Amino acid sequence: MTLERLRERFAEHGYVANDDFATALELALALEKPLLIEGPAGVGKTESAKVLAEVLGTRLIRLQCYEGLDAASALYEWNYQKQLLRIRLTEHDGTSAEAREHEIFSEPFLLKRPLLEAITQERAPVLLIDEIDRADEAFEAFLLELLGEFQVTIPELGTIRARERPAVVMTSNRTRELSDALRRRCLYLWLDYPTREQELAILRARLPGIGERLSEQIARFMEHLRTLPFEKVPGVAESLDWALALMRLHRDAIDEQTLEQTLGCILKVREDWQLLRAQRARLGPLLDDAAAPNGASPLESDYGVGTVRARRG
Repeated sequence: MTLERLRERFAEHGYVANDDFATALELALALEKPLLIEGPAGVGKTESAKVLAEVLGTRLIRLQCYEGLDAASALYEWNYQKQLLRIRLTEHDGTSAEAREHEIFSEPFLLKRPLLEAITQERAPVLLIDEIDRADEAFEAFLLELLGEFQVTIPELGTIRARERPAVVMTSNRTRELSDALRRRCLYLWLDYPTREQELAILRARLPGIGERLSEQIARFMEHLRTLPFEKVPGVAESLDWALALMRLHRDAIDEQTLEQTLGCILKVREDWQLLRAQRARLGPLLDDAAAPNGASPLESDYGVGTVRARRG
């Protein structure tokens, strides 16, 4: 798939892909190498794999990584309950122990987990290994053989090789550094927060009914928010949630009251709420001129422990 065609197909599915992204994806597909995408949370890393599966018209298989993830959970397990049931049903029918063992360690008793599922498909799927940085280094080392050879060895069944190599997308939020060995096996892309123009394009692509004034105001506001030292900086996912919430509330612009009512769509930590309220004087140019009821700013409200009040500009 050409660079331009990739961008067009992604745009058809509401995903705005820049040149760097489309080029990295084109090379990953052409070279049949995994693509490692790093960047802050909420910028579209996971969504890119979902859209890629839709663009290619194939299945998405997702492995969500977490601390303590092991090979059994990611690759395969034997269905012990089914094996025990089969043993009980055949223990008096004259079947030899060797034959019963051979039967219960065959494919019908195998529980395929995402990695094995991905290499046993008739048609190459998209394999999403999400948040690889959350997994342990031991699991990362286990992945090296799979990503290098696209094969796994099951002692009872032998070596299973991929019928069709899956398109592999790995994502990382950089909560820890990944090994050089893993990085060498991948192509790399850094996906950053979008520019204001890119965010506008994303809002209009994903929410075709959004008003021009509202979308521009959201894009300007999010650009400003990402310059502040929040604990959890809002990403594109929060922009889309906020825009959809405002549309459902039939708002065509953002004033201070609307911002206060919908703040939970973009900021998910109490300290970040306080920081934003302390920035009230700088928010004026980004908000609608409509005044709050009774002339009081909703951003000067008391929320539990203490009151956050900002000086008027």
